[in-house]
Amino acid sequence: MSALALQDDLHTLTKLIPELHRFARSLTRSVDAADDLVQRAFERALMHQDSIAAIEEPAGWMRSIIRNLWIDEKRSARGRLSSPLENDQHVAAEDTERTVIARTTLAKVRLEIANLSEDQRTALMLVCVEGQSYQEAAGHLRIPIGTLMSRLYRARAELARRVGHTTTHLCSLHFLWNFTALI
Repeated sequence: MSALALQDDLHTLTKLIPELHRFARSLTRSVDAADDLVQRAFERALMHQDSIAAIEEPAGWMRSIIRNLWIDEKRSARGRLSSPLENDQHVAAEDTERTVIARTTLAKVRLEIANLSEDQRTALMLVCVEGQSYQEAAGHLRIPIGTLMSRLYRARAELARRVGHTTTHLCSLHFLWNFTALI
């Protein structure tokens, strides 16, 4: 590939930065994290300079890179949260704040789960912690699936209200699973 062709391809990618930044921000919900994500995507794209010219849809290609980097980052973060904090011998100084926040949130979540009604607590634990399907949990409790779903909704909403988080953040299966792994 000639230097001029590469320069044209890089100029095309550079013009996509505002669009890519908006896309990254929609994933991360953070300006700083979006900046980092777009920068890493450009680094990855530039490692494959020879294939840039063959890309028919550069915007779609870059969005795919950004999405894949984001997924990798989330998987990596999930693995870090899943490991018990007590066994972490090498907590770096920058992880101290995360550790304190995680332990405080865990204590709050444990207390508030214990304070839920028996029906709500049982439904929440079967589905969100033990990973049972709605059908399995409803069968275990001998209730209709609709009743189980109602109990889960009320339990999640009440837990989110008590802990002070949004329902979508606090009550995702991964959030509760990661924190119960620390119990």
